Amino acid sequence: MTTTPEPPAAGVERRLHPWSWLFVLLGSMRQFLVPLAVLVVLGGRREEGLQLAAAGIAVAVLAVASVWRYFTYRYRVDGDSLFIRSGLFERSLRQVPFSRIHNVEVIQGVMHRVFGVAEVKLESAGGTRPEAQMRVLRLEDALALERLIRHRGRADAARVAADGGEDAAQTLLALPTSEIVRLGLVSNRGMVVVGAAMALASQVLPENMFRHVFERMWQQGSGYVSTWQGGIAGPVLAATSLVLLALALLRLFSVALALARYHGFRLQAHGRRLTVERGLFQRVRSSVPRRRIQAWTLREGVLHRLFSRRSLAIDTAGSQVTGDGRGRQHEPPELAPIASPQACDALLQELLDARCWPPSHWHPLHRRAWLRLWLGHLPWAIALVAALAWNVGPWGAAGLLWLAWGGVLARRHARFAGWHLGERLVAVREGWWSRHWRFAEIDKLQALQLRQSWLDRRFGMASLWLDTAGAGAATPPLRIRHIAETDARALYDRLRGEVARRPLRW
Repeated sequence: MTTTPEPPAAGVERRLHPWSWLFVLLGSMRQFLVPLAVLVVLGGRREEGLQLAAAGIAVAVLAVASVWRYFTYRYRVDGDSLFIRSGLFERSLRQVPFSRIHNVEVIQGVMHRVFGVAEVKLESAGGTRPEAQMRVLRLEDALALERLIRHRGRADAARVAADGGEDAAQTLLALPTSEIVRLGLVSNRGMVVVGAAMALASQVLPENMFRHVFERMWQQGSGYVSTWQGGIAGPVLAATSLVLLALALLRLFSVALALARYHGFRLQAHGRRLTVERGLFQRVRSSVPRRRIQAWTLREGVLHRLFSRRSLAIDTAGSQVTGDGRGRQHEPPELAPIASPQACDALLQELLDARCWPPSHWHPLHRRAWLRLWLGHLPWAIALVAALAWNVGPWGAAGLLWLAWGGVLARRHARFAGWHLGERLVAVREGWWSRHWRFAEIDKLQALQLRQSWLDRRFGMASLWLDTAGAGAATPPLRIRHIAETDARALYDRLRGEVARRPLRW
């Protein structure tokens, strides 16, 4: 994806690539492959013919619809907008201004590379689907369209070309293979994928299959233990070895997934846009304007600290979760999936004002914030004690040990947590076992909320919740929790004045 193609001609309608119908067909069939395979494999012999006939009819219908889409889909660039015309009986004409597009993705999988094509997704802040999804264009046309949107129209593209700075890119971060291996070791993506596969299998496969498999494994394990003559140490050692082997395999799987997803990761600055390119089998090139960044998140888990690494992610105006819970519109680019703390700080200093990060001073929480945090563990301890007492009797009181562990976590959390307010930036840090830093520019704040529960009033503390466009369920909220009530009210009054005085930039 390093070609510099010519921009599409103005006002001239274009079709998709002649092979686009094949990619649309394959994309439509993908969601039916698992149910169809289950029906064919597990169905009875009498039903096989009917199932195969139904599958053939479904494939034929999808193929006709895909070819239909190719002949009725047109797009053209006119001015600083993209116009898309589609439909035969019910026609639609959609105008997408370049200034509205927040994220551009150019996707090229293995089959795309074979045919020399790419898929383009254009996403904005509104809606639950991309503004436009072009499957597929010639690679040169896809890169030309991405370049045109990156410069927000022909005028800016021509000006940049005249200045001799066309597509001048500054590489901000590049991940070698060794870093991606570390990313796989610290992530839990392999465990998530395996868990999702098992959940899907439990829904698709016959109801009693999993129960029979586990019962057979239990019987074989019990028989092996009953023949062991070395006491309890042998079976315990064998079980521990199996658990460690399973964890090692999951980590290796996570490393493989990380290599497939982040191979060749490169973060570049193209003028006013940040571009991320990554992927081994499927290359993805994602572009987002700097001004669309609403908030930042630094993460540092236990395994991150073991390797002295952190991750840096962003919220954009188009990454929010819809109110009906149908999911995330798109995932904004990860600026640094893994990097050293020094590299993350340098990246933030490059993208923000160098004086903004790292903060020179963090304000502590309320002196009894640890107690307020510890009380949050109380319901879990009660539920655990009740469940254990129901099953093992008086030994269930051992569940109270959770309160002791909760006290350790609360004290460590309260000692590490803090907040900072500068001229341009408001920042929060939280956690201990797993830490994160959340921060945003003040002129990106949309709403403020001062919260006090009855416990907060009892302790003389309050919390301030800050809202920006694009915060999703996958990111921790931007909030300053459990600080002294007087500090919270003073901070609220100051930020309220700043938000009212400054224009909103998003």
